This record gives sequence, structure tokens and C-alpha cells, in this order.
Amino acid sequence: MGPKLIARLFAGRVHYAWIVVAVMFVVILASVGVRATPGVLIVPLRQAFGWNAAVVSGAISLNILLFGLVGPFAAGFIQVIGLKRTVLFSMALLVIGAGLSSLVTQIWQLYLTWGVLVGLGSGAGMVGLATAVANRWFVQRRGLVVGLLTAGNASGQLVFLPLLASLVVSHGWHSAPLAVAAVILALIPLVMLLLPESPASIGLGAFGTTEVVELPPRSGNPFVIAVAGLMRGAKSADFWLLFVTFAVCGFSTNGLVATHLIPFCMDHGIPEVSAASLLAVMGVFDLIGTTLSGHLTDRYDSRILLFWYYGLRGLSLMVLPFTDFDVVSLAIFSVFYGMDWIATVPPTVALTNQAFGKKDAPVIVSWIVAGHQIGGALAALGAGETRYLTGSYVPAFVASGVACLMAALLVLRIAHRRAAVAAPAE
Repeated sequence: MGPKLIARLFAGRVHYAWIVVAVMFVVILASVGVRATPGVLIVPLRQAFGWNAAVVSGAISLNILLFGLVGPFAAGFIQVIGLKRTVLFSMALLVIGAGLSSLVTQIWQLYLTWGVLVGLGSGAGMVGLATAVANRWFVQRRGLVVGLLTAGNASGQLVFLPLLASLVVSHGWHSAPLAVAAVILALIPLVMLLLPESPASIGLGAFGTTEVVELPPRSGNPFVIAVAGLMRGAKSADFWLLFVTFAVCGFSTNGLVATHLIPFCMDHGIPEVSAASLLAVMGVFDLIGTTLSGHLTDRYDSRILLFWYYGLRGLSLMVLPFTDFDVVSLAIFSVFYGMDWIATVPPTVALTNQAFGKKDAPVIVSWIVAGHQIGGALAALGAGETRYLTGSYVPAFVASGVACLMAALLVLRIAHRRAAVAAPAE
């Protein structure tokens, strides 16, 4: 049972491209779930070792930063060693990093395992990978595919948290990293069996065409490919607008809410498992919101979509700290913020394709994602320092809301001149 046989079995009913999406969705969901695990460990590690929130947040910040910086090079590795090998290597790093983290007793060990190994291994959940899959396997529905895969990227950070929080409460903090390592290990055979390199490798055309197009020969140095992509992008104002606004996306999502909402809720007397459940609700609604965003991106101006996404997100972040943190206000925030969580990705990828072309887009969008992770790293570290110095997360949430409102204005300038003179893209 392999890709060619499955493709024949489903011929005329389901294109194998959708099986690839399903496999990668599960892998991304689990891989990014590993990276998000420290969100439930901040308080237990403080209690177990006396480490303050700022110190633990530093390891999470390093994790987020490396996740972003490794993305462009991972996109280069896809061109040189192939999609499957890149994904498998990332998963192996996650298993090693998460497994070893259950043994930490010193802060440097936390930085090495969760910070370095898991940060590097999280390349399996990079947006550049979603872009490569969409561009390689699809001629039509690319926006929808990017939406689905990036929904897995964000939802993976959230949906596992209630289970992990329950494990921490019932079996101690060591159980959480062991559990996520086991999940990744179990998925490795699935990738080896069901993930072909391209449609042509199993005799198919991409979804939306019958033409079988062979991949170009693998060549080059992944580091040269990544740096060359950065040099091409850095010459364009559109790149910097995308980079800065997506940095704000990271500043307001995985860096702030995914990392610090649980301890923020605990500051208001909400139990850890209940707080983690709020993030799980966000994960469910993120799946809906990001998939819907991909559908809308195929039909409407991506700049306008991003304006509303960032603007509404900013307002919600500024309002949350001044609520009573009761069931109603937190439920409304979870549903609303979940719908908006990473709905920014499909229109951001679409604008990158529009500005730079689909050949260069996977590498360049990976550099833009690096901006996302730099913003996330700053928020993870900054919010932890703010909590340590002031005893409150309120300034961090308000600052993030203001940054989102500024991003809402900046996105209107992305590819603005080109859009004014060019025909609408299909």
C-alpha cells in the first residue's frame, strides 16, 4: 500500500493531492503542538525549580525565534534533498528534543531542548512548507490549501493544551513532553508511507490540470538558496511591508496569547486546565476561520481581508484585559480570537505569490514567516519580563493591540501600485 496504489484506488473520486494535504495537516498539527507545550509548563516549572516567568519565557522565545529563522533554510532543503526527507528530519529533531526535555533539571537544559532542538525541528509546521505543497500539488484552490495547512499550524498549538495540562496536573510536568514525543514518533511511518515527492512521481498532474510536470533536478546549496531568496525579497518594499505586518501577527498570537494567556488567566484565579481549554476553543475556531480565510482569499482582495483581520484582532486584545475574566467574556474572546488567530496567512501568502511569483514564493514567504517568529519571540520574552517587573500582563496585551491597529493600515500599501494597474489574479 503506497501512494501509487492509493492514487489508482481513488482515481476519479479523490485526487491524491487531497491525501497529501490530509497527511501534512496531521503532521503539522502534531509538530506545532510540540512547540506549544511550554505554554502549560511555565507555572509548573516555576513551582518545581523556582525559575521565574522571564527565565522560562526566554527558552520559549528562543524556540519561537529559531522556528522562524530555520524556515527559509528548510525551504532550501526541500529543493535540495526533497520534501519527504526534510519533513522526516524535522520530526526526528522534535522527538529527540521533546523526549530529552522530560529530563531537564537545569535552565540551560531547557534552553537546549525546548529552545534549540524543538525550535529547529518545528520546521515541519512552517508556512513555507504549506506554500510548497500548495504550489507543487495544486493549480486550483491554492488559497484554500494554504488556509487548511496553516490552520493546522495554529490549531496544533492550541488543541493539545487541555490534554497536556491534564497530564501535568495528574502525572507531573514530565508527562507532557513525553506524550508529544510519542505522538510525533507514531506519525513518522505515516509520512514514510503516504507522502510522495510530487504529483509527477506517482504519474499525476497537479489538482486542476492533467499535465504531468516533472520537478526540476535537485541541485544547489540550501543555504545559498535561502540567502539568495532574502536578497531578492529585501530589494522590494512589498517584502518589508509583509515582513513587518506578519511580525505583528506573531507578536499578537503565538508569542503573546499562546504563551501567556494561561498564566494570565491563572493570575485571575482560573485553573490551568480551564485556561488551556480556552486555547483549545481558539484552536477549533481557528481551523474554521483560517480555512474560510483561504476560501475568501481565492475570491477577494487580500489587502482588504488583512485590514479587517488585524484591525479586529487589535481591538479584541485591547478590550480583554479590562473585562472581568468571567465565563461570558472569555468565551466570546476565545471564539472571536480563534476565528482571527492566523487567518492572516492565506492572504499573506497570496500577496507574496503576487509580488514575487510562485517559484520564489516558498523561500521568500519563509523569510516573511521569520518576521512572524521574531515578533512572537519578542512578545514571549517581553510579556514574561512585563509580568515579572510589573506583576501584570495588561501592558503587554494593550501594546500588542496597538501594534495590530498599525499593521491594519500598513497592509493596504502592499503591492498597491501593482494592483492598480494589473488585472485581477486568478
